[in-house]
Amino acid sequence: MDIGLGLPVGAPEQLLDWARAAEAHGFSTVALLDRLTYHNPEPLTALAVLAGATRRVRLQTEVLLAPLRETALLAKQVATLDRMSGGRFVLGVGIGGRDDDHRAAGTPINQRGRLLDAQLAAVRQIWDGQPYRDTVIGPRPSTPGGPPILIGGFAPAALRRIARHADGFLCAAALSWAGPLVDQVREQWAAAGRPGRPRLVTQVNVAAGSAATIEQARRAVAGYYAFTGRPGWGEPISDPAELADTIAAHREFGADELMLYCWGDDPGQVEHLAAVVG
Repeated sequence: MDIGLGLPVGAPEQLLDWARAAEAHGFSTVALLDRLTYHNPEPLTALAVLAGATRRVRLQTEVLLAPLRETALLAKQVATLDRMSGGRFVLGVGIGGRDDDHRAAGTPINQRGRLLDAQLAAVRQIWDGQPYRDTVIGPRPSTPGGPPILIGGFAPAALRRIARHADGFLCAAALSWAGPLVDQVREQWAAAGRPGRPRLVTQVNVAAGSAATIEQARRAVAGYYAFTGRPGWGEPISDPAELADTIAAHREFGADELMLYCWGDDPGQVEHLAAVVG
C-alpha cells in the first residue's frame, strides 16, 4: 500500500518545503484540496509549482471541483501539468457540496453532477486528440489517454460515475462505513465490463509534532467541516500508536493508497509521520 500526504493549505508559501520533504521521506503522492470561497491556493497552479521542485512524487488533486471550471481550459491545464511533470499527475475530481463555491463560480449547484459527467467525457476526447467543438486542443498528455482520474463522493450517482469515467475511487469515508461504498463501486465496475478493479485511495486526517501544531490542525479541521453540523467530524489522528494501527487497518481493508491529510502548517510534521510509517 502506498502512503501519500494531503498538504495543508493555510500557508501556501510553505508548500515547496512540504513537497520536497514528502519526496525525501519516500511518500508516494502529494495532494491539494480545492475550494473557491476559501483561503486555499488554486490546486492546479500550486501543483505545477510543486512539479518543478520534485522529481518522483505523484501530484494529485483531492478533489478538484471540476464543475466550477470551463471544460476545454481544464483539459488543457491538466494535459500541460501531466506533460511537464513527466506523467506524475493524478486528477481527483468531485462535484463539491457547498453552495457558496458554486454561487461564486456561477455554476448551478443542482446541475453539478450532469456537468461533471459531460466534462469527464469531453476531457478524454480532448486528450485523445479528437476534435472538440470542431477543433483540436493540445498538448497531448504525457500519459496515453490522459492522467489517471479518481472520483470522490458518497452518493450513488458518484459511485456509478466511477465505472463510466474514472480509474479509481477516492474514498474519504471512515472504514466503519466505507465497505458498502467500495462494494458498490466494484459491482458497478464489473457490470460496466471494466477489467480488473478500480484503484482504491482512502484518506484520514492527521496531525503530528508539537502541541501547538496539533491544536492548529484541530481548529482547521473543525472550521473546514463546520458546515456539516457534526462536531468532531474529521478529527485528526495525532497519537503515533493510533496512526500506526490506522495504517494497518487501511492496508488490511485493501486500499491501494492511503492519504494522510495534514492540517497544521508546520512541514516538520513530515518527519514525524515518516517515523510512524516506517
